[in-house]
Amino acid sequence: MVDVRGVAGTLACAAAGAFLTNAVPHSVRGVTGERFPTPFADPPGVGLSSPTENIVWGAVNVVIGGALLRGFTGTAREYGAVAVGATSTALFLARYFGDVATRSTSD
Repeated sequence: MVDVRGVAGTLACAAAGAFLTNAVPHSVRGVTGERFPTPFADPPGVGLSSPTENIVWGAVNVVIGGALLRGFTGTAREYGAVAVGATSTALFLARYFGDVATRSTSD
């Protein structure tokens, strides 16, 4: 039998890693005063949002990631799930935002 709470906790840890990783580029761009894509831009995820919107979006990601880690007990499986969520999100974001930058410079 599958331990549903264990699976749900592992998935929550992976999602927390993803949200916390996504907070980094938005917070950094916001603090440095640079415009950067957010879901609130036009078009979403491609257009550029203000530094203030990026700081807010980064903070929302930190709050969600922190909330998902609320039941974190520090098992090896949980650490692994956070690492997998963070690394897979970082790889996706690097590719996605690289493509966005390439599209915007070719327009």
